[in-house]
Amino acid sequence: MHLTTMPAPNWQAKVAHAFSRAAQRYDALASAQRQIGETLWSSLPPSADNILDLGCGTGVWTQRLATQFPQAHVTGLDIAPGMLAHAQARYGNHIRWQQGDAAALPFERSTFDLVFSNLAIQWCRDIDRVMRELQRVLTPGGQVRLTTLLPGTLAEVATAWQRPEALLQTPNAQALERAVALSGLTLVDRITEWRRFYYPDLTAVMASIKGVGAQVARPKARLTRRELAVARERFETLRDPQGLPVSYHCITLHLEKSS
Repeated sequence: MHLTTMPAPNWQAKVAHAFSRAAQRYDALASAQRQIGETLWSSLPPSADNILDLGCGTGVWTQRLATQFPQAHVTGLDIAPGMLAHAQARYGNHIRWQQGDAAALPFERSTFDLVFSNLAIQWCRDIDRVMRELQRVLTPGGQVRLTTLLPGTLAEVATAWQRPEALLQTPNAQALERAVALSGLTLVDRITEWRRFYYPDLTAVMASIKGVGAQVARPKARLTRRELAVARERFETLRDPQGLPVSYHCITLHLEKSS
């Protein structure tokens, strides 16, 4: 994974394009994302009337929300049109599918009483704006349940390729908490944890990353056979009995808007 520094509009376009390309194979390769999301799912409140799935991807969690809260109005929002098209084709129009940016949500103030977001906002460059937008669209007393990633995620991939920039450029926990405080939201609870997943070989590791859209390649970059062989050798030094490890540094946040 190589994440380059670029102006925000170009960055957003590249992220949208990468995830749109990944839509057809996302669910087959997103096992780590699903397992992390199950922890978030277990924290849901008992009821909700208007729900936003922020960064809904292929709509798996959006559909589960619609099933869990059958009387609620559920909206799935994503920046990638390809993901939304896949979700709508699979789950239909009983869910509202909306293209948009988490830092500029296309909704009126006080629209949702629950926002659910699994591993999405790490792709947003301006976390302060994201938190302000969440505060704006929540109803008084509304809640946010979200997971995102912290520095150190994909450290093994960075080691194998000898490219520190392969690490996701994410805010740390303190920056997230500061953004929450500045937004006016209340931090009710936070859980940080390391989750490690295992793969049989480097090909499977890279497929799991590329397959979920998590690659924004350098322009005109081409890997040589030698570079690939060296990366494979480096990664093999990290192997343990379960396979090649890939670490995700996760944080789960429970936020509320004051009544």
